[in-house]
Amino acid sequence: MIFEPQSGFLRYVKLGEREVVRGLYAAVRDRNWGTIAPQVSNLQTHIKERSFHLQFDVTHREDEIHFAWRGELIGQVDSTIIYRFDGIAKSTFKSNRIGLCVLHPMKECAGQSCEILHTDGSLENSAFPDYIAPHQPFCDVRAITHEASPGVRATVRREGDTFETEDQRNWTDASFKTYNRPLALPFPFEIKCGTRIEQSITISLDVTNENVGARRAVPALDRARHVPNNEIVISIDQTQAIPLPPIGLVMASHNIPLNETEIARLKVLSPAHLRVDIKLDEEYESVWRRASEEAFQLETQLEVALFVSDTAENQLSQFVKFVGEEPPVTRWMIFHCDEKVTSQTWIELARKNLKHISSAPIGSGTNAYFTELNREHPPLDAVDFVTYSVNPQVHAFDDLSLIETLPAQAQTVRSAQQFAPGKPIIVSPITLRPRYNADATGEANSSTSGELPRNVDTRQLSLLGAGWTLGSIKHLAQGNVASLTYYETTGWRGVLETEEGSPLPNLFPSRPGAVFPLYHVFADIAEFAGGKVLFSRSSEPLKVESLVLQRGDKSTFMLANFTAISQKVRIKDVSGQVRLLSKHNIEQVLREPERWRSKMTDTFSEIIELPPYGFARIDKENK
Repeated sequence: MIFEPQSGFLRYVKLGEREVVRGLYAAVRDRNWGTIAPQVSNLQTHIKERSFHLQFDVTHREDEIHFAWRGELIGQVDSTIIYRFDGIAKSTFKSNRIGLCVLHPMKECAGQSCEILHTDGSLENSAFPDYIAPHQPFCDVRAITHEASPGVRATVRREGDTFETEDQRNWTDASFKTYNRPLALPFPFEIKCGTRIEQSITISLDVTNENVGARRAVPALDRARHVPNNEIVISIDQTQAIPLPPIGLVMASHNIPLNETEIARLKVLSPAHLRVDIKLDEEYESVWRRASEEAFQLETQLEVALFVSDTAENQLSQFVKFVGEEPPVTRWMIFHCDEKVTSQTWIELARKNLKHISSAPIGSGTNAYFTELNREHPPLDAVDFVTYSVNPQVHAFDDLSLIETLPAQAQTVRSAQQFAPGKPIIVSPITLRPRYNADATGEANSSTSGELPRNVDTRQLSLLGAGWTLGSIKHLAQGNVASLTYYETTGWRGVLETEEGSPLPNLFPSRPGAVFPLYHVFADIAEFAGGKVLFSRSSEPLKVESLVLQRGDKSTFMLANFTAISQKVRIKDVSGQVRLLSKHNIEQVLREPERWRSKMTDTFSEIIELPPYGFARIDKENK
C-alpha cells in the first residue's frame, strides 16, 4: 500500500498483484460538492517490519469552512488496517459531506459477488455491478466482504455513521465509493461550530483456504518484484482492431478569430468537426457566423449543440430562417437549457424545423456527465445517436486520480451501448476540468478575479496532459465509440496558445503562439484518420499507456509515461523509427512544431527508455 503524507490518502492496498482497496481517504465537501483541499501537518510515523502506526493532523479551510481532524492509521501483524478520523468544526458552515470514503477497485470488483452487513446486523448476498449502476447499489452499509484473492475474503467495516455505496464509474472514476451520510437525507446541511465527528474504517482478511489463499499471493508479489530490469511490457492483440473514431475540436470560447498560423497548425490535426454551442435564448448570430467561417477555414464541418428553452417552437423557426439551407453541419445535438437529459418534445420540435435545412443526424442525451444519462435514459426512438460529456475531475484532482479514470471512460461507452443498443455513442466534449458545475446547489460557476477560471487546468500545457489525452483516446476508441470531441482550438482550454498569450501568465505560463504538447498527440493520430486501432495492453497502466494505430501497411506505436521517473518499456518484435517529446526538447517542440515533426530522430528495437512524462511515437518498419 501507499500512504500519501501530503493528503492523508491511503492508496492501492494490495494482496499480491490484486487490489483489495483502491483508496481510503477523508473528504470535506462544500454546499456545491466542491472538495476542500487538506493541509496535513505533524505527521508521526512508527514503522516496524510487520506493523505500523501513523498519526497526523489535517485542516480543511476555504471561505466559511474551517474543519480540522486528527488522523490515525494502524497496520497490525494480522494484516488488519485501521483508519481513524476524529474531527471538529472550527466554524459554522454548510456542507454536503464530511467523513471517510473507501474506494473498491473497478477491475477486481465489477461483476463480483459480495456480502453486505447492514446497520441492523442483517446480511445480504449481493454483487458489485457489471454495467454502471445508475443509483446506489448498496445502502445502509456497515461492512462489505468480497473475495480479494482465491481463498481470501476481505472485509471493509465502517463505524461512526450510516454509509452507502455509489458506482463512481458514472463520473469515470475507476471505483465503487462507500461514503457516509446517505443522499436521501437533505443537503446541504449545517455543521455548527464545535460539532465533533468520529469515524473509523477497518480492513481485515479471512483466509478461508490456506493452501490456495494467502500463500498463492506471495509468489505473485515475488514475480512482480522480479520483472527483468523492471520493464513495462506493451502487448498487442493483432486479432482485435476497430475503426479509429473521428476526432473533432471545440470552437474557442475567447472570441478571438483564428490567424493564418493557427489555421495552418490546426489543419495539420485534420479535425473531423468543430463543435459550437448555440443558445437560442441568447444572441447567437455572431457565434454562428464565426463558427461557420472557422469550419470553412479548417476544411471541416460543424458539430452543433443547440440549446432551446420552453419557447423552442419560435426559437427554432427563427434559427432556421437565419441559417438558411444546407449549413455545414455533421450532426445536431439538441439540449434544453433547464433539463439535464433532453426530453422527447424538444427533439421532435428540432427535427420538425431542422429537416427544412439539413439532413444531418439529430441526437441528444446530456450536456453534463454520463451519470445523468444513466439515471434518465434519452428517448431512443426520437434520436439518431446518444451523447454525453467527460472530464476526469468530478471527485479528485491529483495526477494519479486523473490517470485512474482512463479505463473507466470505456466503461461509460459500454454501459451506454447496453441501454441504447444500436445507437452511435458520441462523447462530446472531453475536457480536463469540468466546464461548469452541473450539481451546484448555489452559485459555484463564477471565478475570482486574478485566479484561474474553474474550468482551466495548467496541465493543459503539460506533458502529463498529453499523456492523459493519449490514454483517453485509446480507451474510448477501444470501447468502440462513434465520435470524439476534445478541448478547444486555441487558448488555455485548447491545443495551442493564441498569439496574444495567456491572460494570466503567472498562473498559466504558456508561450504566446506556441502549441501545447497534446497538440502533437492529435497531429500524430490525424495521420491515421480512417485507419484502425489495435488493442494494446500495458503491464503497468498507471505508469505507461499505449495507443497502436494502423492504416494500410503503416503502423505506429504511441507511448506516454505518466510518472516523474524514466520507465523502460518493451514492445516485443517491434523495431522502427522514433520521435520523442520530453522536457529536454520541449521548448523547441512547442515553438517550432513543424520543424520537429518533419523527421524521426532515433531508432527503436524492442526496448525504449521513456523519460519522465515523456511521449514517444514509434513508426514500425514493415518487412
